[in-house]
Amino acid sequence: MTPRAGLLMEEGRLTLAVVSSGGNLECLALDRADNPGAQLAGELDRRGFKRGRLRVGLDRNLVVVKELEMPRVGGASFGEMVRFELELYVPFEPEHMASDWSITPGKATGPLRVLVGACESRTLEQVLRLLSEAQRRPRAVSVACHDLRTLLPRKVAPKRAVWAHRHDGRTDLVFLGRGLVRSSRSVPAETPQELAREIQRTLLLLQWRDCQALWISGDETARFLSAPALFDLGFAVAEPPYAPDIQAIIENVPEAERGTALLALAVALGSSHPRINLLPRALRPREASHGQLVTAAMVGLTLLLGMGLLGAQVYQRNRYVQNLSQEIRRLDPDVKAVERLATEVAQKKKLVAALERVEVNSLRALPFLRDLTELLPQDAWLQALTMEPQGVELIGQAGAASQLIQPLENSPWLERVEFTSPVTRTQGKEQFRMRASWERR
Repeated sequence: MTPRAGLLMEEGRLTLAVVSSGGNLECLALDRADNPGAQLAGELDRRGFKRGRLRVGLDRNLVVVKELEMPRVGGASFGEMVRFELELYVPFEPEHMASDWSITPGKATGPLRVLVGACESRTLEQVLRLLSEAQRRPRAVSVACHDLRTLLPRKVAPKRAVWAHRHDGRTDLVFLGRGLVRSSRSVPAETPQELAREIQRTLLLLQWRDCQALWISGDETARFLSAPALFDLGFAVAEPPYAPDIQAIIENVPEAERGTALLALAVALGSSHPRINLLPRALRPREASHGQLVTAAMVGLTLLLGMGLLGAQVYQRNRYVQNLSQEIRRLDPDVKAVERLATEVAQKKKLVAALERVEVNSLRALPFLRDLTELLPQDAWLQALTMEPQGVELIGQAGAASQLIQPLENSPWLERVEFTSPVTRTQGKEQFRMRASWERR
């Protein structure tokens, strides 16, 4: 169970009801003469209710409740008509009135039945001031006895029932039709006979001829349940058919305290949007209208469709990427083989180009050396031979160096043979240094 808290406001008394997550009810009486706002804040803080909204239920004696019959008219004027009609029944000045109303579901033809409620503005101001001192915001300001409906299951078997809840020497009568609060009264009935007369009188006003059940709760329940005067009304008399979780809470409440405790419990568990909510609309928790809910639903549906479309596109793209990756992995060995082949081809192309360059620019050293050996006389020998693309340089010794020029000139290899330095004679030989150009072909 969700922890809940509610404040029951009666004439001269404040009762705070706190329901824990374990279903334990704790009722605390606040002293109205000793800074009740600070007391309320302290009790709520100690029990873990930090700065949240708080429901407040007004005792039935503080509220005027009527069921009105109104003509079926549309537009904003209907609310003004309801307020004008209500002013005829309130015992205080209309300008000092806080009110609310709710249409009772019924037939599509005939007059509308409207449940209205009103209290003095000063009563509502006391509630708001108290909550402000406690640093809390109001969730709703309801009629406490109307919240008793919260203690029942969602569906109630009797079509019409009267709930008589006794507390503090008086009885709150709540009239339920098809599980909905149709009207209520507070009567000073101290005996079963007086209570029976008040119930009969109210049933005549409501024109209820088929009431099926009378539920008794609160103080002195046993005495009233056994009274013959109530059974003479002609319908079943019993305790209310509480919801199972509520029944477990009530069983732990002492019988002497059930009158006020059940009202405070009902206030704590009541709806944020009761049929009669005396809290000004500007201070109520925000509630989306039907049109806003439809718009939000359409926006949500559009977002879902957009997200679905986007998700489908992402899924398709992921599938495409996955298939592409699988194909790449499948072709990867072939690609690597092609890359290796391309590398080998490039290397071989470089080798062929190098061979072609060598062939074009080759000096053909071996044929030249073979012919040079035949051209030089027997007494000549070379110390150094330098071959370049432009020509050849010969360094060596011979018996007659000058006789070397003519054979070299006549060779098919050389032309323009000349000494590059003076010939010197050492050890019976002439030391020479000569240069020749390659013969053009």
